[in-house]
Formats: sequence, structure tokens, C-alpha cells
Amino acid sequence: MKVFLDDERPTPAGWVRVYWPDEAIEWLKTGQVVALSLDHDLGDDERGTGYDVVLWIEEQVALHGFRPPAIQVHSANSSAREKMEAGIRAIERLVGQRRTT
Repeated sequence: MKVFLDDERPTPAGWVRVYWPDEAIEWLKTGQVVALSLDHDLGDDERGTGYDVVLWIEEQVALHGFRPPAIQVHSANSSAREKMEAGIRAIERLVGQRRTT
């Protein structure tokens, strides 16, 4: 399944729409997510941002051997996009290190 986290944009065909980080994380926990597309600003920062999902994935990969899906960022917030993409690169490094050990 492909999960699309966003509060405003139309959901692409073939993707499951979620509005909040905790919803995306619940789908990730099922192990069925093969692709994930993240927005950062979701309308209520107290409820979380797309970056919270990146942090959750990074922790799960580092501590529990979680196998992450393909992750992309579609946020228009340029500074948040950079931060999220840096987190994704860190996840990719962790996955790469796990493969070589």
C-alpha cells in the first residue's frame, strides 16, 4: 500500500490518505506500506508534522530493525523539506549499515 500524508492536497490515485502523523505511523506498523509521501505542515503542529513520521521511522530502523518503505517529501515548506530529506538520508545510511554488518 502507498500512504499519502497531507491536510490539503488531493490524494493521488492508488494512495491511502492520512491527515496526521499518528495515522501514518499506524499504517507503517502493519508492515504493508511500500511507499510513503509526506507533507510537513498539517495544520496543527501540536498534533504533529511529517517530520515526526521521519523521526519515528529513523528510531524504528535504528533500534528495532524496521524495514522502511520508499519515502518521498512533497512539502512546499523548503526548510522543513530539507530537514525531512536529511532524516531520510540518515534512514538510508542506517539501512545500508545494517546490510553490510
